[in-house]
Amino acid sequence: MTEKYRTPCQDDIQHPARRRFIQTLLGTGAVLATPVLQASLHRAPERSLAFRNLHTGETLRSTYWAQGGYLNDELKGVNQVLRDHRSGEVYPMDPKLLDLLYVLQQTTGISGAFHIISGYRSPQTNQKLRTKSGGVAKRSLHMQGKAIDIRLPGCELKHLRDAALSLKAGGVGYYAKSDFIHVDTGRVRRW
Repeated sequence: MTEKYRTPCQDDIQHPARRRFIQTLLGTGAVLATPVLQASLHRAPERSLAFRNLHTGETLRSTYWAQGGYLNDELKGVNQVLRDHRSGEVYPMDPKLLDLLYVLQQTTGISGAFHIISGYRSPQTNQKLRTKSGGVAKRSLHMQGKAIDIRLPGCELKHLRDAALSLKAGGVGYYAKSDFIHVDTGRVRRW
């Protein structure tokens, strides 16, 4: 197996188990639905993420998956932090999106909180944003809880984008001027 992608968010990955884990994730070109990546996800006894919503100031560290399943109370907390900050509307986020973020974080080797620019968006909010910007999709996956706009402190934005692209697990948008990337659980594409 040739190593096509080295995690550029760290100077070097010294721990052999971490290196093997990342090589497994990246070397296969797998998507979230493939058995190899599913096996990688399920090897971890727990899956945890941390968030900082830049609009509300809220923070959350959540173990959203443990003992072989998603934890409903933890998912409710995640949904609350990732709600539409303009309307206050809470919507269930796609657990596969959380898994994508988990694997993305494992890939980068950065364990800090994801900074949230936009999680869920209500249809009304999405329409308002569309009138102000040509970059907002009419049928945005944000309205289905399947998309999130993020940055990860400690990881250069272009490297975060490259790590997300390497997963081939959905859409990846790169917004360098606004300092965030978009990831979603839709079809694999990039912009």
